[in-house]
Formats: sequence, C-alpha cells, structure tokens
Amino acid sequence: MSDATRERLRQTYLKPEGERPPSSARGLHHTALVSGDVERTTRFYSELLEFPLTEMIDNRDYPGSTHFFFDIGNGNLLAFFDFPGLDLGPYAEVLGGLHHVAISVEPERWAHLKAKLDEAGVEYAHHSGTSLYFSGPDSERLELICDPLGEMYGEKVL
Repeated sequence: MSDATRERLRQTYLKPEGERPPSSARGLHHTALVSGDVERTTRFYSELLEFPLTEMIDNRDYPGSTHFFFDIGNGNLLAFFDFPGLDLGPYAEVLGGLHHVAISVEPERWAHLKAKLDEAGVEYAHHSGTSLYFSGPDSERLELICDPLGEMYGEKVL
C-alpha cells in the first residue's frame, strides 16, 4: 500500500478514541480453523497450550465432521472442524485466508507456555520480548502475546 493510500485511509477512518463510534459487535464468538486430526489437535491445544476443551458437536454442514471448541479466555473460543475423507492439502496462506491467530496470555503464563514449547521442541520466533510465533499441528500460525489486551508492543491499538 502506498503512503498516500495509507494516509487517506487514516484520515477517513481512524478517529481518536473519544471520537470513535461504538462497535456494532460485542466480541469475537469464535475463530474456526480446520483440523487434520481431532485427537492431535486436542492434545496440542489442551495439553501443551492449556486451553480447555469446552465442547465437541457434530458439524451440521458435513456428516461425520466434528466441530470442537477451546476456551482461550475472556469469553472467547478457538474452534476447529475436521473434514474426514476430504483431501484439503496442506496449510496455505492465501488472500482472504488466515495469517495467524494472536492469543493474549498473562506474562507469567506466557513464560510458562514458552518453557513448555521449549520442552516439547516446538520451534518459534520470539519478537519484541512479548510475542512467540509458532505453528500448530496443521501448520496454522499462532502467536502468544503477553501485552495487555488492546496493546501491542507498547502501543495502544484499542
């Protein structure tokens, strides 16, 4: 994006905190990703990242598929679908697709999970002292960030 376009968008849409209208949304209900193996995904998110599994239901759109949910705090869920019998191929970053999911954790929990990633041999990139970027069991990109909600690398973003 050109500097001129970025500046035009900022001038048109970016309002100071006291001048912004309220959002029409009340929050992110869940983000749904695709799982290649329900058991592997459940172990990774429940055991390694310590996100409790909250429900497993049938996927109403695809017989034999499971829709399952993990608690990622603050009333938010990370969900998955499996699609047995479909050859979906490997994860790919595409226009309109997922780049990464950033999940906020308290600093003490962040250090604890970093140690668990180390122990499990999960490779990650450590940025700005507060973010760990790594891949989940189906190559989905994840970030654990210990900045407070609404902040990123010391900058207020909300």
